[in-house]
Amino acid sequence: MIGSSEEERITPALWGMASILTLGGFLSMFTSTVVTVALGPIAAGFRAPLGTAQWIATGYLLALAAMVPVSGWASRRFGTTRVWLGCVALFAIFSALCAMASSIEALIVCRVLQGAAGGLLVSAGQILFATTVGPKRLGRMMAVLSIPIYLAPVLGMLAGSVLTERFGVPWLFLVNVPLALLCLLLGRKRLPRESPVSAQPLDRRGLVLTVTGLPLLVYGFAEAVPVAAVAGTILLAVFAVTALRSPAPLLDLRLFRDRTFSSAAAVIFGMGIALFGAMIVLPLYYLDVRHESLVATGFLTAPLALGTVLALPLAGRLTDRIGGARVIFAGLIVTIIGTVPLALLTGSDSYWWLSAVQVVRGCGIGLTTTPALAAGLVSVPKERISHAMPLFAMLQRIGGSFGTSILTAVVSARLAAAPGAAAAVAGTHWWIVGITAIVVFPAWLLVRAESSTVD
Repeated sequence: MIGSSEEERITPALWGMASILTLGGFLSMFTSTVVTVALGPIAAGFRAPLGTAQWIATGYLLALAAMVPVSGWASRRFGTTRVWLGCVALFAIFSALCAMASSIEALIVCRVLQGAAGGLLVSAGQILFATTVGPKRLGRMMAVLSIPIYLAPVLGMLAGSVLTERFGVPWLFLVNVPLALLCLLLGRKRLPRESPVSAQPLDRRGLVLTVTGLPLLVYGFAEAVPVAAVAGTILLAVFAVTALRSPAPLLDLRLFRDRTFSSAAAVIFGMGIALFGAMIVLPLYYLDVRHESLVATGFLTAPLALGTVLALPLAGRLTDRIGGARVIFAGLIVTIIGTVPLALLTGSDSYWWLSAVQVVRGCGIGLTTTPALAAGLVSVPKERISHAMPLFAMLQRIGGSFGTSILTAVVSARLAAAPGAAAAVAGTHWWIVGITAIVVFPAWLLVRAESSTVD
């Protein structure tokens, strides 16, 4: 009983580690959106086309995705804490270089390098977190680490507007430097020192296939470029075939043979479609139907993140107490309940009502995504978490880009037929309801798999 209690108790040292890693994750996710609202001023300042300036945001996100598959091998080869600290230092350096860039081309290159450091930073932090806390605390602790995923992008958009207007474009990047230095200082003192656990050589073929295939697939779906999407799909399919035959693959796809892991992976992929794809739809309602400014739209869509963050602590506690599968199932129902009113939008709905609806939908998302991650990792041996975590992250990113492609096409077609019509945005939310409902099936499989494991 004493051992069990110790395995469940969250010590001050764990809370300290959680705070440091959460700050690092926040840093990477925050800067992914802080620049987005300032692309116009940046393009004007460098006298560059807006299409070229767009690569400041796109290049960062693609580099972020490309580094996810590498994070597992790097953690095993060099030690997770060492990788995390190195990436924090590089992130600070590349942020400063972004602020000093003298041309749009130099800024794009620095942003890509910044994104690469950020991608490794987030993934290494998640791996370190999962391997340290143990299965009986995983739900609560992963809930803490998930906060920046939902809160940071919203704060990034709001902060981007203020920084650009009051301090100038360089501060969009310089704001990262003191935060990164704080992470570095605290991390060196507080994070556990892990030794490398594997001296296996790098799977170079897998590396090439994933770091080219994943960004191509994400870019192809997100930007509606079929050639890139097809090329990315082929490259990742080739990787899957070679990884299953390799004795030391970059990522161990044999994990999908476990029913609990594969069911959780399906939930994560499906919610990636429903969550990240849906994030483009409601802003169009405020911008095109209600004619609000970009800053006002940021505030009006913030309640979704608020609801998610509020639900995460409850999701973590319930996951550790009763298992993640049942929490996910309840979360999907709440998500659907919070989405149906958005499918009934009119051009005059109260902003207070829409904010309340978003909070409910956010609570459903908070009860779904993090418990799926925790439920999938519970059955994974500690030494294979460095394989499992990047796989989950890849599926979430692919699902998000896939959902963005689908829902962008749907809402664009509806708005083209009825410009500025609330019904166009409302109708697209029925698609989101349907996608979320489909995820109920793998969630049910996860409930069965989790129950059979307990029995």
